[in-house]
Amino acid sequence: MTKREKERTAKTAGKKNTVKKTVKNKAAKAAEIKEIEKKTAKAAADKYADEAKKTPKAAKETGKKAAKPAKEKTAVKEKAAKPAKEKAAVKEKAAKGAAEKAAKTTRKKAAKGETPKAAGNKKAQTVRIPRRKPAPWVKIIPLGGLDRIGMNITAIETEESIVVVDCGVAFPDESMLGIGKIVPDVSYLTEHLDKVKAFVITHGHEDHIGAIPNVIPQVNVPIYATKLTIGLIEHKLEEAGLLETTVRKVVQQGSTVDLGDIQVEFIRTNHSIAGASSLAITTPAGVIFHTGDFKIDYTPLFGDPTDLQRIAILGSKGVLAVISDSTNAIRPGFTPSETKVADAFDDLFAEHTGSRILVATFASNVDRVQQLILTAKKFGRKVIIQGRSMEAVMEIAAGLGYMKIPEDTLISVDEMNDYPDDKLVFITTGSQGEAMAALSRMANSTHKKISIKPGDAIMFSSSPIPGNEKAVSKVMNELSMKGAHVIYQDTHVSGHACAQEIQLLYTLLKPKYAIPMHGEYRHLRAAAEIAAGIGIPKENIFVLSAGDVLTLSEDSAAVTDKVRFGEIYMDNTGSGDVGLAVIKDRQNLGERGFVMVAAAVDYGSGLLAGYPKVISRGFVYLKESEELIHGIEEEAAKAVEWAANQPGYDVGRIKGEIKARVEDYIWKKVQRNPIILATVIEI
Repeated sequence: MTKREKERTAKTAGKKNTVKKTVKNKAAKAAEIKEIEKKTAKAAADKYADEAKKTPKAAKETGKKAAKPAKEKTAVKEKAAKPAKEKAAVKEKAAKGAAEKAAKTTRKKAAKGETPKAAGNKKAQTVRIPRRKPAPWVKIIPLGGLDRIGMNITAIETEESIVVVDCGVAFPDESMLGIGKIVPDVSYLTEHLDKVKAFVITHGHEDHIGAIPNVIPQVNVPIYATKLTIGLIEHKLEEAGLLETTVRKVVQQGSTVDLGDIQVEFIRTNHSIAGASSLAITTPAGVIFHTGDFKIDYTPLFGDPTDLQRIAILGSKGVLAVISDSTNAIRPGFTPSETKVADAFDDLFAEHTGSRILVATFASNVDRVQQLILTAKKFGRKVIIQGRSMEAVMEIAAGLGYMKIPEDTLISVDEMNDYPDDKLVFITTGSQGEAMAALSRMANSTHKKISIKPGDAIMFSSSPIPGNEKAVSKVMNELSMKGAHVIYQDTHVSGHACAQEIQLLYTLLKPKYAIPMHGEYRHLRAAAEIAAGIGIPKENIFVLSAGDVLTLSEDSAAVTDKVRFGEIYMDNTGSGDVGLAVIKDRQNLGERGFVMVAAAVDYGSGLLAGYPKVISRGFVYLKESEELIHGIEEEAAKAVEWAANQPGYDVGRIKGEIKARVEDYIWKKVQRNPIILATVIEI
């Protein structure tokens, strides 16, 4: 190696040593710096701990400052990750849409009866189809108007609302002594008062409005009806002192009222009173068509014919159920038009030109009264109205424009002696044989101003309500015995539809369900047969009883419950619930009579202080039964004597013994069983 090469190698080695030394020095310096940082961090941590012990708030702030860099670092990371998250969300949304689309397709295939198949080798997925919501329902709850004529009232109930159709009375039969009218028990309505929205009234007859003054104090909701019907209702409310507290709404035929989730349309129809309406009741479950009392008169004397066009339109749109008047369902054909009665009146007036004419009809039969007044005017006769209810109805109808009374036609009963008999016509109440009606009082000679004369022509322009036949016959016989000529044929046509009219209505409406109403059971069965005859399945026809709850939907129908219903008996003054027990007592008294025995007894000894006295009512006539009455007195005396010989003084024992001995004695003597009342007077 040359000298030059040695110098170069030595120089290179020196540089290497210098580099190694430098690296070593840097490493030592770095370790020193690291140790210093470690000590500094520990000192800072100790300081923060000490501060936390002294002031928690300061420590918290210090911790926040210490954590700030970490949070900022996390925020930077989240910002960087945001695009990735948004991308994932888009993918998830797309996947969810695809799943919903697949589920919809599966439901359609299932509806067609197809079974979903697996695509390729992938496993078929089961799609859960949501459960179908229950179909909307409506309940029809008759609280009257079934199994008898009268007391019509029906509740139509949905989930939110109750609307009540009509609120009428029933009339008592001859066994209901002292009863003036029968009104429905509306306990179900009072129990669900928060749901009851209104009364909707089909027309102004008593069997549809007569109970309103009795029911409104319990169920005070608005009343909706046509003008004449509201006028008649207001008269009743005013008499009862309820006019100011009851809301009344006049409805035009053809218009609709909203009542909660129920809408009610009033549809023009024909009956024996103006303003009669059928009701199209729209509920969430479908349309319920309530006919009210109706007939189809193509040539009515007053007003327009039934709105068959509107009824047909409803049928074309779909009707869930029809509630139909069934009164004349047992009669074939069509009910004759009122024009037939007008012609009959002309013939009868022409036939009886030399005598007085008396016509008995319903007070509320406004059209019939109007026709009689026009016929009387035509034959030059004056008209006298008799009966408080008829006078009130005429005044209301004339005031509202439903009657046109020719000038100088009406006169008062006090003016009748100013005209000869052949110039007088009396229009009166009493066509149903009511005991207190004007014609009944004329028949039994208790009317204060009008007496029946031989030769009087008396026309009954009505048909007896079932149950009133005997009462009507009795009045007719009494009139005949006074020499009157009684006429009861061709002077009346019904206001109710016969079989073919009911059939026509069902044909136009095409309902899914049929509910006959308003009539006795035989009428309801006949109406059910008419519905079946036009193709309504028998399982969709319901002959109900009062209190039944018929629940309907588009899918099903069934009687699902029974609610409280009943009859409340009002006396002839129109006040008080008489009750069945009282009626039974009255029937017992009427059938058996009673005997009251009064005995005066000495308080100290229990011996008779005077001879017993006997009072009898409805049993025997005392003056003609002296021997029987004397025997009763002797038995009573023996009873008191026996009781006085028993230990202890007991008034109850004395009464019981008198009753037992007298009952036994009367049965042995006359085989009768009167009600025995024993009274002890202590002296």
